[in-house]
Amino acid sequence: MSKTVHPYSFRIGILYGWKSRWFNLKKYKKYLMADVLLREWMEKKLRGMFIQCIEIERTRNHMLIIIKTSRPGLLIGRKGEGSEKLKQEILKKLNDIKAEIPQEVRLNIEEVRFPETHAKIVSQMIAEGLEKRMPFKRVMKQTLEKVMANRDVKGAKISLSGRLGGADMSRYEWVKKGRIPLQTLRSDIDFARERAHLPYGDLGIKVWIYKGELFEEKK
Repeated sequence: MSKTVHPYSFRIGILYGWKSRWFNLKKYKKYLMADVLLREWMEKKLRGMFIQCIEIERTRNHMLIIIKTSRPGLLIGRKGEGSEKLKQEILKKLNDIKAEIPQEVRLNIEEVRFPETHAKIVSQMIAEGLEKRMPFKRVMKQTLEKVMANRDVKGAKISLSGRLGGADMSRYEWVKKGRIPLQTLRSDIDFARERAHLPYGDLGIKVWIYKGELFEEKK
């Protein structure tokens, strides 16, 4: 029988690296739980900021949080007030979840230059459109055209599931352009899941973006 595997985890160690980078055998359980809870809280808090990913690096006394976003100005705020406020809230959250608070917490906010080539940002764009009560078919087709307009993108697929258009019965709809070779390990496939919160229930969003095959550079 076929098994469904997350395209990112399928390629970890081959094409992609880990989103949490640290090593500590004694505190592994505590660090992992803190990373998961902190990442979930930040994604919920920064909803609408078009966050592509949140990476966490740790040493013995330091913690670095890298936030990749297509709207860095909104996050940093005037004279860096937004980033300082977020840093204080992160420290408070670490205290709330009873995690080990490092001596220094640093925040790095990086700009994503081509947001339409990142599945996470595209899924948030679709959710934003659906929450504004735009017709779901128009949102899917317009977003797919924006994604395929990028030179780096070789194929894309968008799927929606739930009570589409407020219908009584839930259903599954999808649109696709180009190629998406999911079983090829060297194919660079970006995948993301998102939810659009609507009055009659949540809609599930899935986005696949294929950016060609990656090969090791020849020495």
